[in-house]
Amino acid sequence: MRRGSSFSENPLLRVSRPVSACSRCRAAKVKCDGKLPACTACEKAGRETECSAANDQFARGKERSYVAALELRIEKLERRLAYARSRKASVAMHETDVGPPTESSRKDSLAIIRDAIHRQAARKRENSDVNTLVSEFGYMSVNATTRDFEPSVSNMTFARLVLAASSNDALPDARKSTPKPPSREIASPLIHFYMDNVYSLYPAFHVNYIVSLLDKITADTTPRSSEGWAFWMILAIASTAQSRSTEDQHYQDGLDFLSCALYYADRALMPGYLSQLQALLLLTQYSMLDPAHFDSWHLIGFTCRAVLDLGLHQDPPQSQPSDDLEARRRTFYSIYALDRAISMVHARPFSFIDDAISVALPAPIRVTPSGARSHAPDASVQLFKLRRLQSKWYQTLFQCDSNDRLPDAASFIWKMCHEMREWSEALPNGLPVDLREMLDLELRYSYVYCIAPSSRTPHMTAYGRKLIFEHAIAYIDRIHAISNGDASNMLYTYHDALRVYFMGSQFVAVLRDAADVLISGASVSVPFTQPGQPPAPPLPLSLSRPSNGDDLDRSLETLEKVSLTLNKYGKRWEYALQLKGSFEIMSAEVLDGLRARRDLRDSGGSVRSQQAEHGQGHRQLPVAQAIPNFSQHAGLPQHMSSQQPLQDMRWAESYNGGLPDLR
Repeated sequence: MRRGSSFSENPLLRVSRPVSACSRCRAAKVKCDGKLPACTACEKAGRETECSAANDQFARGKERSYVAALELRIEKLERRLAYARSRKASVAMHETDVGPPTESSRKDSLAIIRDAIHRQAARKRENSDVNTLVSEFGYMSVNATTRDFEPSVSNMTFARLVLAASSNDALPDARKSTPKPPSREIASPLIHFYMDNVYSLYPAFHVNYIVSLLDKITADTTPRSSEGWAFWMILAIASTAQSRSTEDQHYQDGLDFLSCALYYADRALMPGYLSQLQALLLLTQYSMLDPAHFDSWHLIGFTCRAVLDLGLHQDPPQSQPSDDLEARRRTFYSIYALDRAISMVHARPFSFIDDAISVALPAPIRVTPSGARSHAPDASVQLFKLRRLQSKWYQTLFQCDSNDRLPDAASFIWKMCHEMREWSEALPNGLPVDLREMLDLELRYSYVYCIAPSSRTPHMTAYGRKLIFEHAIAYIDRIHAISNGDASNMLYTYHDALRVYFMGSQFVAVLRDAADVLISGASVSVPFTQPGQPPAPPLPLSLSRPSNGDDLDRSLETLEKVSLTLNKYGKRWEYALQLKGSFEIMSAEVLDGLRARRDLRDSGGSVRSQQAEHGQGHRQLPVAQAIPNFSQHAGLPQHMSSQQPLQDMRWAESYNGGLPDLR
């Protein structure tokens, strides 16, 4: 490629690992480099016309890359032609107004136009190359261990590709020189916060590595890029996690720390090293706290691809022991846990299936640097176990063929609930209160997600609705209290706003289907289970008999708390306000009906007598009818723009009865 030329003008059509050889090389059993339009072997043999890529039989997996590059080039040439015509018309109009130009004025005018075009092209060239690479990323076989993205080899680094593909709003500018570290009085509390609240769940680093980062950064010697990136990203995560509004100092400090980390991005995210996985993991953790700037689902996708290319999804053979097998396992399961959590909350497929994994759980860790939890059991292993249980039923219910109905669906669902209940009962007694509370919320969320109907299990029993009803109330009650208080220091992210929206949607769905049964206080029979199968889970004991008002009051209070919680989260994440608006539209009819019932009850009347008087029965409407249709935005970019969080509002677009539909 000549210097200064655009990628689209000279598309790179050779991939690092060809998907398949051409027909001639395959028959001759010779190595095929997959070059288009004819491979090197066919060219040397003078058989270009016989190469499968030269006669419209492009190698499988490369057709779209080649065609997309040509289409992109045509599109850019057409835009350039349209721009030249508009400039010509502008010059002609100017000449009409000022009279016939002299030879010197014509030369000066054309020179000015030419210089302006060149300056504009120079400014856009790098962005054009990034956008082109990102647009073709899904068509290419990208090996995360390649050295093609090294800064010394190419101006297009892997870090710039990742940042361009996963960023939403414009990122803060990276520092131009080595960032000056903050004082220990500022950095130490942030590092301890990260260790207590983030590292305790995702221990992807060695504990001594993080503790010693401050000493290394403040030393006179220049730190390695991976160390500089880790230090500043940990500060950014810890500061942003304590933010309660985009206007407070914690959030602004987080952006400033992010700007310092970006200084090290090119080297820290360089493919082929374990440090790259840890760097991507930190960036993914930050993205969960700052959805305005990053898309967490795309970032975890990049991270998981690097995991597969480096082989961390398989334990090494016993004949080849790893230097630090436990650290390798902790890194893998930290990424695995995030992939499962992010994919579920976005109603997306996992980055890799469980059948491809052969990694034993890591041994528990008991020491943290702050000393506050030095004797507490390791919560990360407990979280990893729950993620494996979630992964098991999520793949069965949502990632299999939707036309293939699950045989004996009830037995499968009760079995999954039974296994999650056993996991909960086996939690160590010494877990800190906030960690146990977070795991309890995860359990209730999992119960509702698993029990709710899906394309493979479209039918739900009255007992299943009652379980969703009770667990949704318990979840919303607690998350509302957490969002309005400062007692809990646990890591809560924008994904919790999505979970609140999901739980509220499920709550509305069961009320639409069976409000009379759920708010009447009538008992619901436990369904029969097949011999040898686990029974249906019991109703939560603390909520089976309401103590604070009846079920009608509890339902109204829960619907109100969903809106209040999303409104509270809206101060931290703007997109939560749009989730709140969608939920209020969805729940308006149910809310009006419940309020009418309450007014009638308080006036001493009867709901059934009122319905009989007006000749009305109970109507069952799917939740999808109350949700706005966002399909008109399908042409916009697949990330959360400043006007519509499309990535997450696909919940509202894909719900049928309040359930996610994996499309």
